Amino acid sequence: MPDNGWPADRIDTESAHSARIYDYILGGKDYYPADREAGDAMAREWPALPIHMRANRDWMNRAVRWLAEEAGIRQFLDIGTGIPTSPNLHEIAQSVAPASRVVYVDNDPIVLTLSQGLLASSEEGKTAYVEADMRDPGSILDAPELRETLDLSQPVALTVIAIVHFMLDADDAVGVVRRLLEPLPPGSYLAMTIATAEFAPEEVGRVAREYAARNMPMRLRTIDEAHEFFTGLDLVEPGIVQVHKWHPDGTGEQGIRDEDIAMYGAVARKD
Repeated sequence: MPDNGWPADRIDTESAHSARIYDYILGGKDYYPADREAGDAMAREWPALPIHMRANRDWMNRAVRWLAEEAGIRQFLDIGTGIPTSPNLHEIAQSVAPASRVVYVDNDPIVLTLSQGLLASSEEGKTAYVEADMRDPGSILDAPELRETLDLSQPVALTVIAIVHFMLDADDAVGVVRRLLEPLPPGSYLAMTIATAEFAPEEVGRVAREYAARNMPMRLRTIDEAHEFFTGLDLVEPGIVQVHKWHPDGTGEQGIRDEDIAMYGAVARKD
């Protein structure tokens, strides 16, 4: 792998990291041997893991495009951004509306060091990056970068994609999401993907154990638990479904079996 100039004092290269595992499985280059070993071990336990991860990424593309085209959203707050992978969220939104504004949030130093890929905004729009932990929503909402980029008197799409399964019960993921939604005005949206083991319990359970063995315990949720995140919001059709079934566009869903996907996806409006 090339020397990316990452600050060695902040990045643990000996331990696997969820964002780098994701990058490795999606065919990226920003990972270390520990991430490759972990990704290979997980794919052996569940060979559909790459299909599942690509489907989650494809869902993000479709959901953001829907929010920009159909809902007219021009502001996005993306929590748990992960390693930049083109097209990034702002590229999708700005391809529809060049004046779109995006704030990315992550607490991983590797994302910070690669964040220039997230800040290459169109001239008409704007992007910003906030280094903060989702479990401290106040640090996100009070960040100067957010306040200088987004107008919270106008609708915002809060995107929380493939992250809450790393929040355990003690972290109160539902409460955190509600706190992030609280200052957003009516007409805002919540777009989420939520990991589940309901379609391949044995295989996904084995993957979860591989994560836990590397100090990344997971909290997989049922459909009823997924609904808790959207209480009081108006779900966009077709509601909470596996990600490959949400507004399919015919470009990547063919041949995907339900048991290949361990992620629910949904978009809902705040009135």
